This record gives sequence, C-alpha cells and structure tokens, in this order.
Amino acid sequence: MPTRRPIGILTILFFFVGPGTGAGLIPYWLTRWEAHSWYAATIPARIVGVALIAAGLAALVNSFYLFVAEGRGTPAPVMPPTELVVHGLYRYVRNPMYVALVMIVTGQALLLGRFILLAYAAVLWVVFHLFVVLYEEPKLRRTFGPSYEAYRAAVPRWWPRPTPFDAGR
Repeated sequence: MPTRRPIGILTILFFFVGPGTGAGLIPYWLTRWEAHSWYAATIPARIVGVALIAAGLAALVNSFYLFVAEGRGTPAPVMPPTELVVHGLYRYVRNPMYVALVMIVTGQALLLGRFILLAYAAVLWVVFHLFVVLYEEPKLRRTFGPSYEAYRAAVPRWWPRPTPFDAGR
C-alpha cells in the first residue's frame, strides 16, 4: 500500500517557515514594525502599502493552494509538485509567489515609511531572480520538458502578461 504524502500539512508548515520568515520575521527584525514619526501624515502611501500587503498575501495563499490542488506537491523543494502548475495567477506570471513576497515587503515599506524595507525588497528580488534562473528553471526544464518550455515561452518570469495563458486543459 503506497504511503500518502502529507502535502497539506507540509505546505502549511512551509508557508510559515519560508514566506513567514522572508516577509514577516526579517522585516520585523529590521523595523520592529515601527513607523517613522514623520511618516504618520502620509495616508495615501500607507493605503497603497496596505493594498500591496493584502494583494500579496492573497496571491501567496492562492499560489500555495494551487501547488497542493493542481501540482500535487508543495512549494518546498523537499516535496515539489509532480504536475506543472499553470492555472490561477500562473496564467499571467511564472513566479507569482516571489512577486507576492516582494509586494508584501514593499507594502510594509510604504505602510511604515521604512526605506530599509525597500532595500530589503530589492535584495529579496535579486535573490529570487538568481534562484529562479540558476536552480528552478533548469529543474523545471528537466522535470516537465516540452510542456514547461511552451509555458516558459508564453508566460513572463516577473511582469504579468495582459491576457491569461491558455494551458489547453
């Protein structure tokens, strides 16, 4: 009898360990969630910050869900998906989780008026970019072959396409 992979539990754990650290714990260490006093009157920037955080969190949760429901795996490298995920936000951009994390940190920077978080968001994006180019994309090419190549050719890595990708499913 085959062993069932506990993908739901592992996905939830990875959500708190991975993104929870990158978009929660580290920004907290950098700022203690304290806004600059001069920044209190900048309501429009703070509203945009809250919107970015909310949209990023929704995108992140949706992407994690799709890895379990469609990919039959987790976002964690130890138990990657067995099916290529090409629905939801993946129809517009190849890396919605990383885009979402950068959105969340940028939103925190705007909400708190903390330039250190903007710098951290830039560093995060560079790290994500290098990880995607040097590790993820070659692994996806090996794992999913022509179906990933077709997807990669049609869907941008970072900037969303204006119309959804049709995976033909």
